[in-house]
Amino acid sequence: MSDQSSQEPTMEEILASIRRIISEDDAPAEPAAAAPEPEPAAPPPAEDDVLELTDPIDPPAPLETVGDIDVYEPEAEPEPEPAPPPPPPPAPEPAPAPVFSREEVAETLVGDHAAGLAASAFGSLTAAIQMPRDGRTLEDVVRELLRPLLKEWLDSNLPRIVEAKVEEEVHRIARGRGV
Repeated sequence: MSDQSSQEPTMEEILASIRRIISEDDAPAEPAAAAPEPEPAAPPPAEDDVLELTDPIDPPAPLETVGDIDVYEPEAEPEPEPAPPPPPPPAPEPAPAPVFSREEVAETLVGDHAAGLAASAFGSLTAAIQMPRDGRTLEDVVRELLRPLLKEWLDSNLPRIVEAKVEEEVHRIARGRGV
């Protein structure tokens, strides 16, 4: 492995090779025997025009190195000034109350008595679940709603579950005694 590294060209040799290739590309091609003499070629570029790859450059912003990666932080752009808030929209005018004729009232699907009962039922429902009332929390409401459901389920299923578990335990004990 050390043999390979000693045979690798140095950075100076690589740069010299690149300069030689560039100057060969800029040089005019050899004239053909039958072709007339071309005009003299422009001189190769002056040394000032050649970009030296070994010249260090200054980073445009503070440089941070993370492992093998150089991280440049862009310059902070000034924040634009906030635009003034738009004026509030004008308040909408309330819609006029609908006016029904006798014929329209006679054609309603629900009578006044039924509509009153439905409104009363919805009002009592709203009052029952309104939070917080007298310190009630949502947890309290859920507990009140689930208690009767849980009681009904336990009344119908608990005796069967207990009997099955007791019978299972009796069989396990009986097997342990070898009876």
